Amino acid sequence: MRITAKAKQEVRERILTAGRSQFQRKGFEGTTTRDLSRAAGIAIGTLFNYFPNKESLGMSILAEALERGRDRFRENVQRIPTLEEGLFALSASELREIRPYRVFVGPILETALSPFGSSQTSSEGEKARQEHLGTVAEMIINRRGPDAATSVTLHLYWSLYLGVLAFWSRDESPNQEDTLAMLDQATRLFAASLTTSARDEHEGGTR
Repeated sequence: MRITAKAKQEVRERILTAGRSQFQRKGFEGTTTRDLSRAAGIAIGTLFNYFPNKESLGMSILAEALERGRDRFRENVQRIPTLEEGLFALSASELREIRPYRVFVGPILETALSPFGSSQTSSEGEKARQEHLGTVAEMIINRRGPDAATSVTLHLYWSLYLGVLAFWSRDESPNQEDTLAMLDQATRLFAASLTTSARDEHEGGTR
């Protein structure tokens, strides 16, 4: 009997729910595919039909949370006056949404969110990366002009963003306050670098 799209979505949601529960209880490394399939009430083979590996499942959970964070940020973006404040608010909003999953964020950062990760492991991560960078590029264009949102600029930003995420995943300060201080400094430096670059190009063109 053919499985309907609705039934497939219901199975996928059961797997995601099982992943959230198992990863939070046992940690990413401590959770097996057998644990996941048992918690979802499906066969292991069925699990792999939806997610090729644990990293893909974990990143799908994070991607949904990151999207919620971006959506909340977009509701208020027009009231944010400066680029550095906007960059800070975007990342802070995402961090709030993925905070319940901090216990398993670290192990999948490099493979799932890296632009050099394997396509099988990081397809969800690549989608999340592109959507986040699209939001950042829009802010840069609106506040610095279209010439400021170059591929090099966005690559530099993403390297800073991954560094903040990696630090956050291991930050034991109260409410990860050290991460927020680091994020504030990083966004200020990044925004200042765009201003400096634009000034240097202008001065070079007038000589």
